[in-house]
Amino acid sequence: MSKSKSSTAMSTAAASRIQSSTAKSNGGKVSSGSFASRAQSAAARKSAGKK
Repeated sequence: MSKSKSSTAMSTAAASRIQSSTAKSNGGKVSSGSFASRAQSAAARKSAGKK
């Protein structure tokens, strides 16, 4: 099965929901290499480029 790339960029709202859910399930902690932290970073890069 091949993986398809999505053309939808990560929004800050979506990254926030992902990070919040991860923190709730891990006692308030989000590790630096987690999907949640990578999503937050991608959203920050996207919003920084829109200035």
